[in-house]
Amino acid sequence: MRCPFCNHPDNRVLESRSTEAGQSIRRRRECLSCQRRFTTYERIEFVPITVLKQDGQRELFDRSKILRGTVRACQKTGITPAQLETLVDEIESELQQRAVREVSSYEIGELVLQQLKLLSEVAYVRFASVYRQFQSVHDFVETLNDLSPQSGSNQEEFKQEPGTRIGSIRLVDESLV
Repeated sequence: MRCPFCNHPDNRVLESRSTEAGQSIRRRRECLSCQRRFTTYERIEFVPITVLKQDGQRELFDRSKILRGTVRACQKTGITPAQLETLVDEIESELQQRAVREVSSYEIGELVLQQLKLLSEVAYVRFASVYRQFQSVHDFVETLNDLSPQSGSNQEEFKQEPGTRIGSIRLVDESLV
């Protein structure tokens, strides 16, 4: 590390401190030539991840998009912002550990769904309804049926026959519509 004042290559570290929640290290240094002090930061250098969108476009990974989507899905569920940050951190960490630097938006969506399934079934269904672009009540019913066995409940599978009521929604035979 060269001194920013006299460009001398030798210096000593006076103090080291973890900053940014352990994501970087701040070091106070003193030049052995001019005795001036300066600060340096060490951070992990992440190679950018490229997201391949469904329409074929590519863009850089943006964790804030995942956070916004999960915040909406988790509204009024009791899930804390810290839990959501942890969820996004885990997804980003998994993507950073991959050897491949390009990932499809589909893969990211599935990772989000995996994490939400563990956190909240309500948030899982909300996110899935937008992410998988549900078109009818049948899409919700299928998702709820997929959740049923994992939740460990003894509830019977939801009936999908025409005329069946789910809450205040009545399923209609689509061939008649």
